Parts: sequence; C-alpha cells; structure tokens
Amino acid sequence: MSIFGDIVGKIFGSAQAAAPAADAAADTAPAVDAAPAADAAPADAATPAEAAPVVDVAAVLDGLEAAHGGGLNWRESIVDMLKLLDMDSSHDACEKLADELHFTGDKADSAAMNEWLHAEVISKLEENSGKMPTDLHA
Repeated sequence: MSIFGDIVGKIFGSAQAAAPAADAAADTAPAVDAAPAADAAPADAATPAEAAPVVDVAAVLDGLEAAHGGGLNWRESIVDMLKLLDMDSSHDACEKLADELHFTGDKADSAAMNEWLHAEVISKLEENSGKMPTDLHA
C-alpha cells in the first residue's frame, strides 16, 4: 500500500473505530447480515456507490494527540503527523511520500519539501472525504 494510503487508512480507520455505537451498529449491520445470505449481495454492492462519509480529520488527529500525551504539532508538521499515526517519519520516508504525491521541488531542501507535503496531505485528505478546519487550508 502507498504511504498516503496508509495515512488515509489510519485516519479514516480511527474515525470509524471512534464512531458512536449506534452509528457503528448501523454501518456494520448490513455487512454482518449480508455475509450469510446469498441474496443480500446486490444490496452490499450498492453500498460503495453511496457517498463516502465525511471524516473530521482534525478531531481524529486531536484525539490521537491527546491519547499520545501531546507534544506533536500535526497541524503544521508532516513529520509530527506521521509520528502521531505511528508511521515512519524519517527523511527517507518523507522523500518516498514526496515521490508518491509528485513533488517537483528540491528534496534536499527538507523544510520546503515537508511544508509542501503537509499542505498536499491536508488537501488530499479533503479530496478523500476528510473535513478540515479552515485554518488548515492552504
């Protein structure tokens, strides 16, 4: 899986795990009922066509930061965001993420690359049904 795919999986997976019990039961009930019934498969096939639920990315990351004990500034730092998600935050990992997201600048300028990466990840999360506070928009 891609590095960005891992980021999405960790954030959106955390959001699903943190959903209220009623919402979780409503979301999972069709899948559980559909597994034993062969005639339920067409209903299951229609589910992905529905609009993806919007995930409050800031709330998820703030919750992870609180559970982590604070000290990570994911709102400004791609490195801190990766650390918060228990992902490799090394320069090499950031370069791989930059390649994946088509960074065209100088990767030797890690500050510029990391600023671009943070803004690009925020933008891509929004494109993938992530809700962001206005102060994080580039």
